[in-house]
Amino acid sequence: MDKFLLRILVLASVNIAVFADAQFRTRNRMDKLEDFDEQKFSWGFYLNGNRLDYRIVLNPRYGVEGNQNLVRTKESYSFGAGLIAKWRLNDYLDLRLEPGLQFAQRQLTFNTQSNNQYAAGTLTNPPFTPIALTDKDKVRDIKSTLVDIPVLLELHGERWYNSRPYIAAGVNYIVNLQSNSGSTDDNLQQVFRSTTHNFAWSAEMGIQFYFSKFKLTPAVRGTFIMNNEIVADNANTPPYWTAAMSTLQTRAVMFVLKFE
Repeated sequence: MDKFLLRILVLASVNIAVFADAQFRTRNRMDKLEDFDEQKFSWGFYLNGNRLDYRIVLNPRYGVEGNQNLVRTKESYSFGAGLIAKWRLNDYLDLRLEPGLQFAQRQLTFNTQSNNQYAAGTLTNPPFTPIALTDKDKVRDIKSTLVDIPVLLELHGERWYNSRPYIAAGVNYIVNLQSNSGSTDDNLQQVFRSTTHNFAWSAEMGIQFYFSKFKLTPAVRGTFIMNNEIVADNANTPPYWTAAMSTLQTRAVMFVLKFE
């Protein structure tokens, strides 16, 4: 269903862009919304489809066995929506605040049964009692509801008839409402914990199309969390899960449709 939604957004944008290009290349056609970009402040909303996964740095002892990575991530597709507030700085620069809500579900697989070899303990890790990992223990389906608050600086070119290209970059504050960071249970009880408050950077590019009543912007955005999202398992939990990873960071590619 999520992949279907993403395809619909892409196809809709392509069809609109082709139609708009055919219309806007007519030299005798009047410019649309000629004074729109002269406003100091403007507002809008957006819809987006996402492709999300994790960037993982593995612990060399518990996350790697020979040449085999013991932890794998599976990407997922999802959707989101948000609002747009734009502040015009000058003819070429705008500052944008685009708070949104993103829904995601990703999967981590832990093939870490071989860590039993460290049960007697090491110089840096205490001994533990091995357990037999079931399929339920190995797979974590991680659901996330993300409040994403990006602040972006937009640099745009001159209008070409009723279109205008732009690039943007900025920083995000992201709150994971389903992080489980406050739970006393951990992976031993099938609860995966991650950080609630996160910081990311984003880069975006797109083309703004001007119509009689609104401005439509199809764009592609990449968002990459900078901090480590791991909340370590409890001290008495065997090193099959979070101990196998040194760093876990969300990365997302978004296809966005903006209406202003």
